[in-house]
Amino acid sequence: MTDHTRRRPWLAALLALVVSGLGHAYLRRWARAFGWYVAVTAAVFVFVPEAAISGVLAGEPPPVRDVAPAAAVVGASVIDAYVVALRNNREHERERDAARSADAAEPTAGGTVDGPAAPSTETTSDETVRCPECGKETDPTVDFCQWCAEPLGDDAT
Repeated sequence: MTDHTRRRPWLAALLALVVSGLGHAYLRRWARAFGWYVAVTAAVFVFVPEAAISGVLAGEPPPVRDVAPAAAVVGASVIDAYVVALRNNREHERERDAARSADAAEPTAGGTVDGPAAPSTETTSDETVRCPECGKETDPTVDFCQWCAEPLGDDAT
Protein backbone atom coordinates (compact mmCIF):
# COMPACT_ATOMS: atom_id res chain seq x y z
CA MET A 1 0.00 0.00 0.00
CA THR A 2 1.10 3.52 -0.64
CA ASP A 3 0.93 6.59 1.55
CA HIS A 4 -2.77 7.34 0.94
CA THR A 5 -4.74 7.98 4.11
CA ARG A 6 -8.30 9.17 4.39
CA ARG A 7 -8.57 12.98 4.48
CA ARG A 8 -11.43 15.40 5.11
CA PRO A 9 -12.26 17.28 1.87
CA TRP A 10 -14.09 20.07 3.69
CA LEU A 11 -11.04 20.69 5.91
CA ALA A 12 -8.72 20.82 2.89
CA ALA A 13 -11.04 23.37 1.26
CA LEU A 14 -11.30 25.45 4.43
CA LEU A 15 -7.53 25.49 4.91
CA ALA A 16 -7.04 26.49 1.26
CA LEU A 17 -9.46 29.36 1.82
CA VAL A 18 -7.66 30.58 4.96
CA VAL A 19 -4.11 30.44 3.52
CA SER A 20 -3.43 29.63 -0.11
CA GLY A 21 -1.64 26.29 -0.42
CA LEU A 22 -2.41 25.18 3.14
CA GLY A 23 -5.20 22.81 2.05
CA HIS A 24 -2.82 21.08 -0.34
CA ALA A 25 -0.16 20.92 2.37
CA TYR A 26 -2.73 19.15 4.58
CA LEU A 27 -3.12 16.63 1.75
CA ARG A 28 0.68 16.32 1.60
CA ARG A 29 0.78 17.56 -1.97
CA TRP A 30 3.80 19.79 -1.41
CA ALA A 31 4.49 20.87 -4.98
CA ARG A 32 0.83 21.66 -5.54
CA ALA A 33 0.71 23.64 -2.27
CA PHE A 34 3.72 25.71 -3.30
CA GLY A 35 2.28 26.19 -6.79
CA TRP A 36 -1.05 27.50 -5.49
CA TYR A 37 0.72 29.78 -3.02
CA VAL A 38 2.82 31.24 -5.85
CA ALA A 39 -0.24 31.55 -8.12
CA VAL A 40 -2.28 33.46 -5.55
CA THR A 41 0.65 35.69 -4.60
CA ALA A 42 1.34 36.43 -8.27
CA ALA A 43 -2.34 37.19 -8.91
CA VAL A 44 -2.33 39.67 -6.02
CA PHE A 45 0.81 41.48 -7.17
CA VAL A 46 -0.02 41.45 -10.89
CA PHE A 47 -3.77 42.12 -10.94
CA VAL A 48 -4.68 43.86 -7.67
CA PRO A 49 -3.91 47.61 -7.65
CA GLU A 50 -1.46 48.84 -5.04
CA ALA A 51 -4.10 51.21 -3.65
CA ALA A 52 -6.36 48.23 -2.88
CA ILE A 53 -3.51 46.42 -1.11
CA SER A 54 -2.70 49.53 0.94
CA GLY A 55 -6.39 49.92 1.79
CA VAL A 56 -6.63 46.35 3.05
CA LEU A 57 -3.54 46.82 5.20
CA ALA A 58 -5.12 50.03 6.61
CA GLY A 59 -8.34 48.14 7.41
CA GLU A 60 -10.49 49.51 4.58
CA PRO A 61 -12.42 47.06 2.41
CA PRO A 62 -11.29 47.23 -1.23
CA PRO A 63 -13.70 47.39 -4.18
CA VAL A 64 -14.71 43.91 -5.30
CA ARG A 65 -13.60 44.53 -8.88
CA ASP A 66 -10.07 45.25 -7.65
CA VAL A 67 -9.66 41.94 -5.82
CA ALA A 68 -11.78 39.76 -8.13
CA PRO A 69 -8.83 38.22 -10.05
CA ALA A 70 -7.07 37.17 -6.86
CA ALA A 71 -10.35 35.89 -5.41
CA ALA A 72 -10.90 33.79 -8.54
CA VAL A 73 -7.47 32.15 -8.12
CA VAL A 74 -8.19 31.52 -4.43
CA GLY A 75 -11.56 29.98 -5.39
CA ALA A 76 -9.85 27.71 -7.90
CA SER A 77 -7.37 26.67 -5.21
CA VAL A 78 -10.20 25.83 -2.80
CA ILE A 79 -12.01 23.74 -5.42
CA ASP A 80 -8.77 21.98 -6.37
CA ALA A 81 -8.01 21.11 -2.74
CA TYR A 82 -11.51 19.65 -2.33
CA VAL A 83 -11.27 17.59 -5.53
CA VAL A 84 -7.76 16.34 -4.72
CA ALA A 85 -8.98 15.22 -1.28
CA LEU A 86 -11.89 13.34 -2.88
CA ARG A 87 -9.53 11.63 -5.34
CA ASN A 88 -7.16 10.77 -2.49
CA ASN A 89 -10.03 9.16 -0.57
CA ARG A 90 -11.13 7.19 -3.63
CA GLU A 91 -7.58 5.88 -4.08
CA HIS A 92 -7.44 5.01 -0.37
CA GLU A 93 -10.69 3.02 -0.70
CA ARG A 94 -9.37 1.16 -3.78
CA GLU A 95 -6.15 0.24 -2.00
CA ARG A 96 -8.05 -0.91 1.07
CA ASP A 97 -10.44 -3.00 -1.03
CA ALA A 98 -7.56 -4.49 -3.01
CA ALA A 99 -5.77 -5.44 0.21
CA ARG A 100 -8.93 -7.04 1.58
CA SER A 101 -9.49 -8.93 -1.67
CA ALA A 102 -5.91 -10.15 -1.69
CA ASP A 103 -6.24 -11.33 1.92
CA ALA A 104 -9.53 -13.07 1.14
CA ALA A 105 -8.14 -14.74 -1.99
CA GLU A 106 -5.23 -16.46 -0.20
CA PRO A 107 -5.35 -20.19 -1.00
CA THR A 108 -5.71 -22.63 1.90
CA ALA A 109 -3.58 -25.76 2.38
CA GLY A 110 -5.97 -27.67 0.08
CA GLY A 111 -5.32 -25.27 -2.77
CA THR A 112 -8.82 -23.78 -2.84
CA VAL A 113 -9.82 -20.22 -2.22
CA ASP A 114 -11.93 -19.47 0.83
CA GLY A 115 -13.96 -16.34 1.32
CA PRO A 116 -15.30 -13.89 -1.23
CA ALA A 117 -13.50 -13.52 -4.51
CA ALA A 118 -11.88 -10.29 -5.64
CA PRO A 119 -14.33 -7.90 -7.31
CA SER A 120 -14.66 -8.64 -10.97
CA THR A 121 -16.97 -7.76 -13.78
CA GLU A 122 -20.01 -10.02 -13.69
CA THR A 123 -21.95 -10.99 -16.80
CA THR A 124 -25.54 -12.04 -16.27
CA SER A 125 -27.38 -14.50 -18.48
CA ASP A 126 -28.91 -11.79 -20.71
CA GLU A 127 -25.45 -10.39 -21.68
CA THR A 128 -25.51 -7.42 -19.32
CA VAL A 129 -22.49 -6.49 -17.23
CA ARG A 130 -22.54 -5.56 -13.54
CA CYS A 131 -20.12 -2.95 -12.25
CA PRO A 132 -17.80 -4.27 -9.52
CA GLU A 133 -17.87 -0.87 -7.75
CA CYS A 134 -21.56 0.10 -7.64
CA GLY A 135 -23.19 -3.22 -8.65
CA LYS A 136 -25.51 -1.68 -11.25
CA GLU A 137 -26.05 -3.15 -14.70
CA THR A 138 -24.01 -1.44 -17.39
CA ASP A 139 -23.79 -1.44 -21.15
CA PRO A 140 -21.56 -4.38 -22.24
CA THR A 141 -20.27 -2.46 -25.28
CA VAL A 142 -18.35 0.12 -23.22
CA ASP A 143 -15.41 -0.41 -20.89
CA PHE A 144 -16.62 1.81 -18.06
CA CYS A 145 -19.70 2.03 -15.82
CA GLN A 146 -22.09 4.72 -16.96
CA TRP A 147 -23.34 5.09 -13.37
CA CYS A 148 -20.11 5.61 -11.42
CA ALA A 149 -17.56 6.01 -14.29
CA GLU A 150 -15.30 3.28 -12.91
CA PRO A 151 -13.37 1.19 -15.47
CA LEU A 152 -14.68 -2.31 -16.18
CA GLY A 153 -12.80 -5.40 -17.16
CA ASP A 154 -9.67 -7.24 -16.07
CA ASP A 155 -7.23 -4.80 -17.76
CA ALA A 156 -8.52 -1.80 -15.75
CA THR A 157 -6.07 -0.17 -13.40
